[in-house]
Amino acid sequence: MEMGMRCSAHGLAPGTVEDTKPVFPGQEVLPQGGGEPVDLLALAVSWLQRVCELLQTPPERANQGELAAFVSYAITFPGNFQGLLDTYCVRRSGLPNFCAVALALQQLGYRAIGVRLDSGDLAKQSKEIRGVLRACGAHFQVPWFESIPIAVSNDISEQSLEEFSREGSEIDVIGIGTNLVTCPLQPSLGCVYKLVEVNGSPCLKLTEDEEKMTIPGTKMIYRLSDAAGHPFMDLMALEEEPSPRAGQELVVRVLGQLGETSKVVPTTVEPLHRTYFRDGQVCEPLPSLTEVRTHAQVSLSLLNPAHRRLHDPQPYPVAVTERLHQLLTTLQQASQ
Repeated sequence: MEMGMRCSAHGLAPGTVEDTKPVFPGQEVLPQGGGEPVDLLALAVSWLQRVCELLQTPPERANQGELAAFVSYAITFPGNFQGLLDTYCVRRSGLPNFCAVALALQQLGYRAIGVRLDSGDLAKQSKEIRGVLRACGAHFQVPWFESIPIAVSNDISEQSLEEFSREGSEIDVIGIGTNLVTCPLQPSLGCVYKLVEVNGSPCLKLTEDEEKMTIPGTKMIYRLSDAAGHPFMDLMALEEEPSPRAGQELVVRVLGQLGETSKVVPTTVEPLHRTYFRDGQVCEPLPSLTEVRTHAQVSLSLLNPAHRRLHDPQPYPVAVTERLHQLLTTLQQASQ
């Protein structure tokens, strides 16, 4: 809940006030290079006329309440001005108002740090916005204006990122909130502790649902990779079994298809199991968050594109050795 509140709070940006006339208790800004305070509102209004003339849009179509929000924010944070452009209409209001305030600040020695979109066709709008920023930068001889960062938000997902890449865009910053903190594709992860061995004796949970049946015994797990370096299978084996070797033909049974055997020949074999806690004590230094992140990124990058693709990914198989399967079968038969 706390994370959700933070995400909501961080999503706030200037440009969300009601349509009211600009009124400020103080509306002057000190030029960055020193000198007398300048009325930023009056300066922005004069720039708005020039911007609208360039864009061939009527100044009266620019929302005054939005201009009030932009100016108010710029007065408080002249060196960190960013505008949310889609409170009303991006082309007729948000963009002209932003450019007017940003150019007014530029006249006083400050640079706006960006714009933000939170609705509509983000990729398409980003291109239109970049075109306007370039036009203003060239016309008013402000070279840095054309490279003002464009940020987007609004339920950004993996599909959104794919669309941005496919369609092309002028987006510089992508804000991901909901789909990062809620994980809609896997909203919960059910984990249940199950005994697999008691006092050295393997045991298992019996159930008619094969997916809920446990795999008995203390185990090791190995990642098998092909000649291209892509992992193609994770293999569970009993702890006392000899470790599989690279180039060795292995007879395995894939979970979900235990009635069939398969033969695989890995090019490389990587043991995955590491013991960090034993008898309630830390027995090996825990990795840092940076190390965990790097390990996860490297592991994902090694996956075959067929497993990693966004649409219809190929399932990644997990298998057991013949010896582990024999133990499973023996315990099942003994319980009948």
